[in-house]
Amino acid sequence: MAVPKIVPFGLALIASVSGGEANARVPHDPLLQPVDPVAANQWLVKQPPLHIYGNTYLVGFAGLNVGLIKTRAGLILIDGALPQGVPAIEANIKALGFRVRDVRYILSTEPHFDHASGIGALARDSHAVVIAGKAAVQALETGRPSADDPQAAYHAHYHGVGPVRGVSDGATIRLGGVTVTAVATPGHTPGSTSWSWQSCERGDCKAMVFASSLNPIAADFYLFTGPEHQGLADAFRQSFATMRALPCDILISAHPDQSGGDVKAVQLRAGTDPNPFLDPGACRAFADRFEALFDKRIADEKAGRVK
Repeated sequence: MAVPKIVPFGLALIASVSGGEANARVPHDPLLQPVDPVAANQWLVKQPPLHIYGNTYLVGFAGLNVGLIKTRAGLILIDGALPQGVPAIEANIKALGFRVRDVRYILSTEPHFDHASGIGALARDSHAVVIAGKAAVQALETGRPSADDPQAAYHAHYHGVGPVRGVSDGATIRLGGVTVTAVATPGHTPGSTSWSWQSCERGDCKAMVFASSLNPIAADFYLFTGPEHQGLADAFRQSFATMRALPCDILISAHPDQSGGDVKAVQLRAGTDPNPFLDPGACRAFADRFEALFDKRIADEKAGRVK
């Protein structure tokens, strides 16, 4: 999707003091400084938490998914949306009967502001360890996209999230009987990482995938066909193949509308049976959709329609 023009701001809030006293200034919190309020208004539409299957929940928004996995030893959060959405995420965690301080790990799909700029505040509030693909670590820690990111020219900067543990493709995170596997899916960003695990209900276990974006959107003047970007273009092709080959009974995409998750969530809340998220073909369809867009992008570049 196109990213609106960045309009970051960070004015301190003013709190009224009763009894005619002068207004008092609320202490500035850099980790909650709003990022791109124009886009945030589109993405951060509040919704109640949603039980997806087994130990898996969504605690994010209509336009941005934030995943939650319950284990015997604490919680695993996937992505963090934007800073101004952090209070709603934490409220959703509490609404499920959990505690924010029980979040042990926060896994990142990509270092772009829409999915990662809220991670810093969530990590601080929970004392969780932040984990991401190795190529995303510097961008997360600095809040600045890497120079080889296709969208670096127009992505918002944000306050760095703090220390990040980088992992390679196939690395596993184990907590309380649950194993989450890192699946490198670079292309949308160099460090994009999807995450897979199993969720079970009454002995029926399903392969879960929380997928990073595979959208081949790029800033003006970025060409995947440029010789300097050939490595990322090849990696993008591999990511489509990887996504198709994953065991995948239930797909959760970072942007719900990219996989039909927005519609499925509405259906699930309405009590649709069987569970609309159960779709063994979802990951293949997800990869097919965005590889077709990537093919079009490449064709447009070669025809000179993208400069």
